[in-house]
Amino acid sequence: MAVSRLFFAACMAAAYFSTGRAVAQPVVAAQPVGAAKPAVSQSTGTKTASATSQPGHPSVPLSAEQQRNQQLIDAVEQAYEGGVKNYRAGHLEAAKASFDYAVDQMLTSGLDLKNDAQLAEEFERIVDAVNTIEMEALKQGNGLEPKAEPTPVGVANDVTFAADPKLTAEARVDLQTTQSDLPLVLNEYVASYINYFTNTKIGHNTIVNSLTRASRYKAMIQRILAEEGVPQDLIYQAVAESGFQVRVMNAGGSGAGGMWQFMPGDAHAPPRSAWYDGRFDPEQATRAYARYIKYLYNQLGDWYLAMAAYDWGAGNVQRAVQRTGYADFWELYRRNVLPQETKNYVPIILAATIMAKNPKQYGLDAVVADPPLLTDTVKTDYSVDLRLVADIVEAPLQEIVALNPSLLRMATPPDDSFGLHLPPGTKELFAKRIEEIPVDRRRSWRFHKVAAGETLEDIARSYHVSATEIAFVNQLGKDPDISGSESLIIPVAAMASSAPARSTRYVTRKGDTLVTVADRFNASVDDLRKWNHLQGTALTPGRSLYVSEPARVASPREHRGAGTRAHASKSKRTSKTMAKASHAKTSHVKSAASTKSPKGTRATASKAKKKKHPSAR
Repeated sequence: MAVSRLFFAACMAAAYFSTGRAVAQPVVAAQPVGAAKPAVSQSTGTKTASATSQPGHPSVPLSAEQQRNQQLIDAVEQAYEGGVKNYRAGHLEAAKASFDYAVDQMLTSGLDLKNDAQLAEEFERIVDAVNTIEMEALKQGNGLEPKAEPTPVGVANDVTFAADPKLTAEARVDLQTTQSDLPLVLNEYVASYINYFTNTKIGHNTIVNSLTRASRYKAMIQRILAEEGVPQDLIYQAVAESGFQVRVMNAGGSGAGGMWQFMPGDAHAPPRSAWYDGRFDPEQATRAYARYIKYLYNQLGDWYLAMAAYDWGAGNVQRAVQRTGYADFWELYRRNVLPQETKNYVPIILAATIMAKNPKQYGLDAVVADPPLLTDTVKTDYSVDLRLVADIVEAPLQEIVALNPSLLRMATPPDDSFGLHLPPGTKELFAKRIEEIPVDRRRSWRFHKVAAGETLEDIARSYHVSATEIAFVNQLGKDPDISGSESLIIPVAAMASSAPARSTRYVTRKGDTLVTVADRFNASVDDLRKWNHLQGTALTPGRSLYVSEPARVASPREHRGAGTRAHASKSKRTSKTMAKASHAKTSHVKSAASTKSPKGTRATASKAKKKKHPSAR
């Protein structure tokens, strides 16, 4: 498959971040945007900063220490902004260098970043912001999880395409010998999509790409569908929904995401937290899907209506059935009581199913299936940084990230059990090596495989720690010789957050987004929006935000809540392990997830009389 530009950048970032190697100066993009440098005074050659003032009050001169700190902060901010501009312009190599330069200016300043509150706050903020971009780059460009491709539903939903009579006749013959545990109907609606997916380049490519990926997850999906007692061929609903892309988001911006396109607030969706989103875990999402579709079928008594309800909402389908008296999808289709998206949804799934089960007839016999996704899984009830995981199992960081698509941060959750996926055959190695590292150090310490010719000083320099510290932790003695050592534990110390654990309010600064603020204060983006009545993720500098739930005093007028109909149509971090002696920061990353209502209400269906229609089947 083609490798995106972000793959190159992410690989460079992963290799760079795994060693913590510092750069002396930024690399400027060959194109328009370079790493910004601090403005200097024409007379003194230093950044100007002198006093602070407030309206109605005389200016207060800054102390020499404050001026020094402010000069450093200004230089760091400008380098960071240069990185953001480069990143947005697609100059990824220059963006990485600018971010590195911003951080390295602080690490090489010789100032006390840990105990100076002003500098600690700046260091924390810059690292959080850069971490956000790293996770984004790793998720999108690691080669194992390429940039999202169009899905069959996405490309075909707004298409009007006539059925091909010859193709339809051949399909009818094929259908007579097609084995399926779903009822397969071939009518003009299904036939039109078979024609579209067979005879148009974009339509055909979405089916080919979906079936190429399907084999990664097919065995797992079929096992779960069987365990939950639902038809095996429901696997083809994922062809239409996501094309088996585990982190794809709905192109229309509805917030639906993952292989089975659950809404973030859906009661039937896998669990979510500030650390992970189960919608992006293929196995958790498939289990949730199987149980939900079975629930819908038990309510509606028909697999096509259950599919329609999965898209439109059970309550809406129930009302359509009650209004017309027909518990039949095709009759509801013809009576125009379904939204256009739902009318298209079921025929698209059926077309994909018929084509996948008859590959030769539709030009799909040459599809080269991806190998099955094999992993080892370990349960963690502690937080461990993914960089340490990559060190321990000797795998690229981007591979560990790709194997754990549900993680929203660069670490597993600290207070919850999590199934951490590892490359196959590495479970025992992980269990053995992780025991060498104290539980409370697994978010910061690293594991280093000693290479031939390396010295203790070389290793200490690359991780910004002292050789004495490494020797002490590894019990090497006063005059350590590591020529006989296979590996070393690197005591990179996590920098304590300068933010109070439960601050009530935070004043935003330039460069802040809801994602970085949520990550910093261990809140969710959804909560920040709710507490501050916000939309989107951008923030204006100087805005005061609630970063923990504000106290709420009920008004005498608040006597009852308004009922709402829960339905939304599904029309649609670069980090660096930074350490210098005891100055390092583990990554905290979080993706923003827009809130949305569940796919549909769960009102109990009235038992509508099922009427037969001559042309329904």
